Amino acid sequence: MTPLTPPATIDDPSALPPLCGEPEFSALVTEMARAEAPRLFAVVQEYGERVDARIAGWGLAFEDRADVIGVEGRLRMSLSSPEHALRGFRTSPHVRPRLVWITAETP
Repeated sequence: MTPLTPPATIDDPSALPPLCGEPEFSALVTEMARAEAPRLFAVVQEYGERVDARIAGWGLAFEDRADVIGVEGRLRMSLSSPEHALRGFRTSPHVRPRLVWITAETP
């Protein structure tokens, strides 16, 4: 199963036979979702030299872009890479933004 760009209109597929049974189709679409899932990251603002920190935003990294939203909900960015989001979170010389990647192993 390969991902398709959705057409402007979708022909009625009801006349076509199913590709396979429900369990196999469910496994196929689950694997497709896992393979194409964006990577989750946080933008953390570090205050001073490890004095304090806060999560300032959350992002999703796709193959060709990153989307970020600030935790207050007022800031939204669509960028070419997650690293470019850091510029939007530099608020003073004493605040350093960093990316924290969230993985299944992240406690």
